[in-house]
Amino acid sequence: QVQLVESGGGLVQAGGSLRLSCAASGRPFGSSAMGWFRQAPGKEREFVATISWSGSSTRYTDSVKGRFTISRDNAKNTVYLQMNSLKPEDTAVYYCAAREVFGISPYRNDYGYWGQGTQVTVSS
Repeated sequence: QVQLVESGGGLVQAGGSLRLSCAASGRPFGSSAMGWFRQAPGKEREFVATISWSGSSTRYTDSVKGRFTISRDNAKNTVYLQMNSLKPEDTAVYYCAAREVFGISPYRNDYGYWGQGTQVTVSS
């Protein structure tokens, strides 16, 4: 079992920055690929970013490329999402997810463990 707890969400003006954190406990964190997803009101949960167990491989959805950066610190059992140049359309609940393999995936169904989510609101 893996337990995931997100933090760092909040209200920010357009153009601002936030850093989300996801603290993991349970299963050895270093053997899990991790992902960030988001869900806006009335929309399906969508992929944002993913990182491999070692941190050597990452992938982003097109809309956040160049603005968001995913990283991890296996010594701290934590994955991060640095979000810069935020836009109102980035407003959503952001979820951290873990999968029981090393490799990255943009597919929601490939992840077996989810956090409770953290709200990010970007005002115009």
